Amino acid sequence: MRRAPAPGRRAGRPAPAKSAAGPGAAPVPGTAALLVLCAAHFMDAIDLSDVGVALPAVQRDLGMAPGSLQWVVSAYALGYGGFLLLGGRVADLYGRRRAFLTAVAVFGAVSALGALAPSGGLLVAARAVKGIAAGFLAPAALSLITTRWPEGPRRGRALGWYTTAGACGFVGGLVLGGVLTEWSWRLVLALPVPLAAVALCAGRRLLPADPAPGTRARIDVPGALTATGGLVVLVYGLTQAPAHGWLSARTVVLLGVAVGLLALFVRVESRAREPLVPPRFLRRRTTAGVNLTIFAMWGAYTAFAFLATLHFQNVLGWTPLQTAGAFVPLGLANGALAPFAGRFTARFGARRTIATGMLLLAASYALFFRAGPDTSFLTVILPVMVLNGAGTAATFPALNMSAVAGIPDREQGLAGALLNTFMQIGGAVVLALVTAVSEAGRRANPADPMAGHGAGTAVVVGTVLAGLLCALLLRNTPRTTQGDPS
Repeated sequence: MRRAPAPGRRAGRPAPAKSAAGPGAAPVPGTAALLVLCAAHFMDAIDLSDVGVALPAVQRDLGMAPGSLQWVVSAYALGYGGFLLLGGRVADLYGRRRAFLTAVAVFGAVSALGALAPSGGLLVAARAVKGIAAGFLAPAALSLITTRWPEGPRRGRALGWYTTAGACGFVGGLVLGGVLTEWSWRLVLALPVPLAAVALCAGRRLLPADPAPGTRARIDVPGALTATGGLVVLVYGLTQAPAHGWLSARTVVLLGVAVGLLALFVRVESRAREPLVPPRFLRRRTTAGVNLTIFAMWGAYTAFAFLATLHFQNVLGWTPLQTAGAFVPLGLANGALAPFAGRFTARFGARRTIATGMLLLAASYALFFRAGPDTSFLTVILPVMVLNGAGTAATFPALNMSAVAGIPDREQGLAGALLNTFMQIGGAVVLALVTAVSEAGRRANPADPMAGHGAGTAVVVGTVLAGLLCALLLRNTPRTTQGDPS
């Protein structure tokens, strides 16, 4: 005789994933704890954007060659993109609060050392260590939210504010970088230090303690070595490809080594008793859809920011500070709308929310085709930025919510790390592709200041539309309080 389904559940439906609000679960942290996590994300975002404005001053003061100057940026990306998976797994196994506070402390200390660096080599080394710290910080902070705030509107609001902090930090970094560089580039590199100190002190008091360890799994060392090595070589190869040529022996060898290491990683994981990334995790339809979508979304934005910055300064003759100001409407639109992302996702479903956001992003990039030598800020640039901010506000929180929906708490850090890894790799891949296309256009017509603009923008629009197709892999549940068993 078949047993009747439990009250409140429909037959044939899987049980909802356990959330932070479940019976016996720890209470949901307050607003102050969320502000700590947002402050750390704000700090990380500032550091991603403020350094670019200061690079000319760094080069003059430290006497760095142009070829080594790019490593002030690339070393950070290398550490960040390469260590995300390991950072997420460490947070899952050894405590998210512990991983978060340790990463914040290292991030702040290395920021201070970088600001005091007497040579280019030491500055690059500091930036690399800071990138590694960010690779541990990002998944720990995200998984603290996704394991402590219950699925649905409450988690959506928390992720919305978290996204807003990142957007404001990125735009604020551009503006503050331009202002502080007027005094000293060292102030720019020291900018995260007070934020790290505040986040560390407040986090020790406000963040909930890690649960008592049970039977703790061990780090999959072969998996960690092959994944981290493969990702580091991949990011390195992608950042070097535009300078050395996509078909150069150097680029081909580097990308071949990266593919080989990542293939070995897949083989190792399929045989490991306690894999770094369980193969079943990668087979989830939702995991594929979310990560491919954020790959396209962030890749398109990174390339657009690159094209827009070149256009504003090289074609329109704007100063770095004016260029940074052009991105402020993007941050304001994102900041105003992102806190409501959880409510939209709960009402309309993740797939519809993400698809709407991706369409807004595609429309904003398509409007950038109108940019020219006499571009008007009010009629051309402002609509691009406002639409972009609205699209990001709809897409990014919903992607974060979908990435962890239905994932057990013990793998939430890994889910966040995988999302961030695809995001960083997407930025490197699409930026490298757009750089190559734009440079080809400029070489073909060096007298035209707009040469390469249309081709580069077309790649950005095509990337977002490809991401929109990937978003269709997501299952549109009517409410995000139910996990996705797929």
